[in-house]
Amino acid sequence: MLILIVAVVMGLSILLALWAGRSSRGGGISEFLVGGRSFPPWLLYFLAVGEVYSIGTMIGFPSGIYAHGASYGIWFLGYILLAYSLGYFLAPLVWRAARKHDAMTVPDVFGRHYGSRTLELITCVTMLIALVPWGQYQFIGLQVVLSNLGLKLTPVQCVILAGIIAFAYIAVSGIRSPAFVSILKDAFMLLGVVLVGLAAVLVAGGTSGVTGPEALARAQTTMGGQDLWFAMTTILFQSVVFYLGFGGAYVFPARSERAVKSSTVWMPLYMLIYPFLVFAAYYGLKQHPGLKNPNTVFMVTAKGLLPEPVLGLVAAGAALSGVLVLSATALAIGGMVSRNLAPNVRPAAQRRWTVVAVAVFLVLAAVLTLTASTLMLTVLNLTYNLLAQVVPGWLAILFARRVRTAAIATGMVVGVVTAVVLYATGVTLGGLNTGLVSMGVNLVIVFGWSLLAPGKKRSPIALERNEPAAVPPVAQPAG
Repeated sequence: MLILIVAVVMGLSILLALWAGRSSRGGGISEFLVGGRSFPPWLLYFLAVGEVYSIGTMIGFPSGIYAHGASYGIWFLGYILLAYSLGYFLAPLVWRAARKHDAMTVPDVFGRHYGSRTLELITCVTMLIALVPWGQYQFIGLQVVLSNLGLKLTPVQCVILAGIIAFAYIAVSGIRSPAFVSILKDAFMLLGVVLVGLAAVLVAGGTSGVTGPEALARAQTTMGGQDLWFAMTTILFQSVVFYLGFGGAYVFPARSERAVKSSTVWMPLYMLIYPFLVFAAYYGLKQHPGLKNPNTVFMVTAKGLLPEPVLGLVAAGAALSGVLVLSATALAIGGMVSRNLAPNVRPAAQRRWTVVAVAVFLVLAAVLTLTASTLMLTVLNLTYNLLAQVVPGWLAILFARRVRTAAIATGMVVGVVTAVVLYATGVTLGGLNTGLVSMGVNLVIVFGWSLLAPGKKRSPIALERNEPAAVPPVAQPAG
């Protein structure tokens, strides 16, 4: 029964993807990557929350609380809430920059704004390095879901099935598939989280039974010292990276700046699911202490509380969450490979090469998951630390007049190296978020260098009127 429910829901999602692409088949690369920049606010909302509230929310958030205590929950909630406030002002400017330069990827924006093929390539490589672990993050979650529900599937079979479905989403209609499938995903994800949270409360005899003294003895109830320092610096760091690192994928398809703002206003409502995830995490801490893999706590809790048909709905929501973000990430990577990394790809061939790049990425992320799986929030931190290195460049494009192109390129390279070294060595720095340190080094290089030796004067995007503009000639692959 359980596997039948999951299979039916996943089948429905593929049919929905086919329906979503009914009017876009045969369209060009713009339709494939950014939906022709035509998404209304409601569709942009579902695309955005579909990517933000991924399997990491459903699986990774409870596992972080289970493994590390309340401090993980505090920074997770804090950065998302602050990110929405910043995003209301920043996201429309990101869209304006993409519209001005007719950009479909973030490297498009960087390369065309500064007229630099070198900067375009460095931005592209930086984002590719960052997004591979993000794809692995989704695969880890999917593996956890499918392998901890009593389904007789090996880890290899789990990631193969997920990769095939994610590829199918993209191959049939590009960005429109994740956008429309996210509606179905949200329905099942919300249902699953609420059911597990409510069941935990009811079985434990109310919220005090879920979060009683014996459950909270291991999980921190207050923070101070390094834990508090880490939480506060992480909230600041990830809230900035949220839109200026990930944002392009779900901002570029909007039809206007107003559509971006309208969709952002309603996104905090989705955070109402977090209390239910907290209940599930603490119930698991109380009833299932000492789990070998903290990533499994949500599904172990669900399996112990819910009958099989309902558990199938929960599993379907979790699986859809992971596959949806996996497909959108694969599309972003495919677009950068075909437009920015590979030289001289004809516009007519970019869609085909994007699909090929999507397939290669899915295989690579699947192999990494099977050979180097780790705690989900650890992988998430690495992705954020790397994506943070495009933030100084975005700030220069949006707000600065005389930043040197060489400063942005150098800062990005040094920032990536610093982020990888700090991550690999496990340096704690007294609780300071190491991603903030690497991004700070990048910022000092970009703006310090430009202050000492100002570059060519350019008009900041924030000071320009929201009008379409011709794309300036640059050293750019065709298309």
